[in-house]
Amino acid sequence: MQTLWANARVITGTLGVAPHPLDVLTEDGRIADIGVGLRGDRVVDCGGALMTPGLVDCHTHLVFGGDRAREFELRLEGAGYEQIAREGGGIASTVTATRALSEDDMVAQALPRLDALLAEGVTTIEVKSGYGLEIETELRMLRAARRLARARRVRVVTTWLAAHALPAGTTDRAAYIDDICIEGLNRAHAEGLVDAVDAFCEGIAFSTDELEPLFDRAADLGLPVKLHAEQLSRQGGCRLAARHGALSADHVEYAAASDAAAMARAGTVAVLLPGAFYTLRETRLPPVEAFREAGVPMALATDCNPGTSPLTSLLLTMNMGATLFRMTVPECLAGVTSVAAQALGLADVGVIAPGKTADFCLWNADSAAQLVARIGFNPLKYRVFAGEIA
Repeated sequence: MQTLWANARVITGTLGVAPHPLDVLTEDGRIADIGVGLRGDRVVDCGGALMTPGLVDCHTHLVFGGDRAREFELRLEGAGYEQIAREGGGIASTVTATRALSEDDMVAQALPRLDALLAEGVTTIEVKSGYGLEIETELRMLRAARRLARARRVRVVTTWLAAHALPAGTTDRAAYIDDICIEGLNRAHAEGLVDAVDAFCEGIAFSTDELEPLFDRAADLGLPVKLHAEQLSRQGGCRLAARHGALSADHVEYAAASDAAAMARAGTVAVLLPGAFYTLRETRLPPVEAFREAGVPMALATDCNPGTSPLTSLLLTMNMGATLFRMTVPECLAGVTSVAAQALGLADVGVIAPGKTADFCLWNADSAAQLVARIGFNPLKYRVFAGEIA
């Protein structure tokens, strides 16, 4: 059956509002046509609402156990990210809590976070493992992530992130990469649980040399890679990502102009995560102008996690991208739609065009600027997933 979404002010491919209301025709979960005076079997009057692509959150740690509100207090008292991590907080504390969860528990605890994102128009979300640091919990996290897509009308892209941190008591770093990260990846791939491979390249995590074998194995399996890079210091992560043709390099506050050039040549997206920048009270801004000049596409994401970005709002993320990073309104909207989809290797979502998946949002707003400028306000009218109001 064809559904006609009539009288919508559609955000076009140039991220401007079309000069007059348009009709969008959908059929079998895809956009069949866009124009004026179209007809369909069923008609939904959009009432002049603003239509954007469905939002894409391309970097989250949505599945986790425990709570790290105490770390928030410690940071207010002056403790830094690395100090908290070295004293057993940070990722390590979440690992302990997550290992204790069953798969059912993981799903149950992640659903309220997912629901908060869906309520603001998210139709595609990336979910990472990374809080197990041993194979069984990492696999359990990915199984839980896959189940989220069955529990809600949302597209879930999964990422293997066992190389998130070195487990407490582990000293042989190469053995951890081989025996846990790579062997676990083999199992995740065999089980059909993984869409991409990520790692944390940082002084408190892993070096570029240590991560090379993992990324080589991802290539052998035909899996794309991405990387937490240059968040707290410049470690060469952006160049590692570029060498491996990564989908994205994420955080990137300490990236240099030469890193931007390498990313541009490789087609690697810069995923900016203002929630972590804000929560950690960082002062080093990502080199937005260098990315612009080099032609590196910039995405925005929540980085939803229990410690450094307990954020479940892409609308607020857009506002942060504009206010903190000086991104323009079109950059912010593209950053959570078309560019975010690019960062996940998805060509079918993030845009409103014939032939694409019919994921879009209708907003009680006059312009994209209103979506970015307002704080604590959700003007979502309809979230449409695969052609149906969800």
